[in-house]
Amino acid sequence: MNRMLRFAVVLVGAFVVAAPALAQPAPAPAPAAAPAWPQSLNDYVAGVRKTIKTTDMDGYLAVVKNPNGAVLIDIREESEYKAGHIPGTKFIPRGLLEFQIWKALGFPNTVDMNTTIYVQCRTGGRATLAAAALKQIGFTNVTAVIMNIEDWEKKGNPWEK
Repeated sequence: MNRMLRFAVVLVGAFVVAAPALAQPAPAPAPAAAPAWPQSLNDYVAGVRKTIKTTDMDGYLAVVKNPNGAVLIDIREESEYKAGHIPGTKFIPRGLLEFQIWKALGFPNTVDMNTTIYVQCRTGGRATLAAAALKQIGFTNVTAVIMNIEDWEKKGNPWEK
């Protein structure tokens, strides 16, 4: 019995020593999602948005289905555009928009500065700034599309890869 008691004590002792090492630590709480950019940028985009025309997903869908002469411009990065885009859009990356818009509208022929233009990106932030830039260089009928392009695709709206 003495031998069995020693064995039990050793076994319990080993468990007491090893248990903390075997215990799974509680998962650390997930850190709060970091903002994509500083609030000052959100405020800036919101302020710019007040100075331009905008539309939402439903308004843009109506235009995509019947452009009626409107020029639809996707200003996302080339890799974003190649991964999938809305049919009928012209790809002009945001960084080159002010220079490449002219050719898309027929330059060197006379360009109608009142051409209806819709500018679209992934969520509306870049489209807002792009619409403001086009307005600053003289275009008078520019609309920024404010929507999430992933929601557009999920809803089954026109999409091509």
